[in-house]
Amino acid sequence: MSTQISASPLPPPKERRRLRQSRSLTQAQLAAQLGVARATVRAWESGRRAPTGAEGRAYAEFLAAFTPSAAPDDPSEEAGPGTMGPGKPEPLTPAQAFDALYAFCAPALVRQTYLLCGRRELAREAVERAFQLAWQRWPEVARDRDPAGWVRAVAYDCALSPWHRFRPCYRHPEPPPADPADRDLLGALLKLPPSYRRTLVLYDGVGLDLPETAAETEASTPAAANRLTHARAAMAAWVPELADTALLHRRLTELSSRERLRASRPPTVRTLGERRNVFWTRAAIAFTVTIIGATALTLRTAPTHYEPPIAPAQAVEGVPRAVPMGPLSRDELALRAKLRGEASSGGERIEPTPR
Repeated sequence: MSTQISASPLPPPKERRRLRQSRSLTQAQLAAQLGVARATVRAWESGRRAPTGAEGRAYAEFLAAFTPSAAPDDPSEEAGPGTMGPGKPEPLTPAQAFDALYAFCAPALVRQTYLLCGRRELAREAVERAFQLAWQRWPEVARDRDPAGWVRAVAYDCALSPWHRFRPCYRHPEPPPADPADRDLLGALLKLPPSYRRTLVLYDGVGLDLPETAAETEASTPAAANRLTHARAAMAAWVPELADTALLHRRLTELSSRERLRASRPPTVRTLGERRNVFWTRAAIAFTVTIIGATALTLRTAPTHYEPPIAPAQAVEGVPRAVPMGPLSRDELALRAKLRGEASSGGERIEPTPR
């Protein structure tokens, strides 16, 4: 009996991982769908094992559903100019491609973001904000090798922003989960530093490998491994049963799945993103016009020549102190009388003498 899965070869291991992540599925979730262990999916994506048997055929069908179809080999199957061939799918418009990415990624991404921040409304807001930025930069995001990873990184940054603490609606904690075990798990998660929490969620929650986790957290692989080790140790110290990494992964998945978190519809997110873009564009134009007007007014009213400022008054030193007037002496009285007499009779007239 042949063990060949299909006539067409499977994508490379890295492409298999990218296709799974583009559907916002973890390795554990895909393994549950295929009926295999998580280690089997990880071995398929790393290239250590080849998919075989019924599970391999199911895995190949999963990959083929999200792999772009190749062009037909028979030229007779191709249609004429301006038409689509019978076996060639019609290309999606940017809005349709964005809506497809949002429909596949947003529900799971909201639940994952909830594990980071512990707030339902903030998780939904962060994911919608990330998709709004993705729509504004859609040409860049559409060409990215992992659009889901691009959106996930932005959503995590928005959810972990320290500026949320200054918002009045986020000064009080939200109601915790109803299950006591879930409350303990979420409380332990929120005690971790943001970088440790993000590394733990990406590796044990989403199912990324260590190099991908390091790249998404903008850290080196040894640094990511160190954060993961310390985060697991702290979780085990607070909740001893979570020392088992398989149980930790299952509990994280269950916690995010129990919360009823819903994101808005794709057209609503696109519309809000376009409105936000228009608002900031108009604000930038208004600010530029204000700067130009203020500059013109300054040039109009500014003086055309330099006027030195008046120096402030300063005390003059070295002047003798004024002495109060007293009685005149006998010589001073005689001098005064003499001067008064000469002033009344006038001085002697000087006349020129002939030569």
